[in-house]
Amino acid sequence: MEILADAGSQGLGAQTGGRVVTPPHRKFKKNAPDWYEEMHERQRKAHSSRRIRVEHGIAHLKNWRVLARHHGRREHMTDIIQAVAGLLSHQQTATLATDCHV
Repeated sequence: MEILADAGSQGLGAQTGGRVVTPPHRKFKKNAPDWYEEMHERQRKAHSSRRIRVEHGIAHLKNWRVLARHHGRREHMTDIIQAVAGLLSHQQTATLATDCHV
């Protein structure tokens, strides 16, 4: 399984056998050749365009008050996230069906 992560998770790829994929590291801090800048930008953009779905999903989950103000036990968090994801999926399906009939 491949896990798309943000730059804050760089270094996890080596620990997980390459399952965590992060944006590419910059090899040149200053005065990078033009070819390198172009290549790095293409790789970064390709990664972010795949990860945008993950970010949208996280943003939807954070909109739910139960997650934003969770003060309960962490063991119950998985059940809460599954319930919220199910409700969100149902809500989006209902919205799409309504939009199609209008």
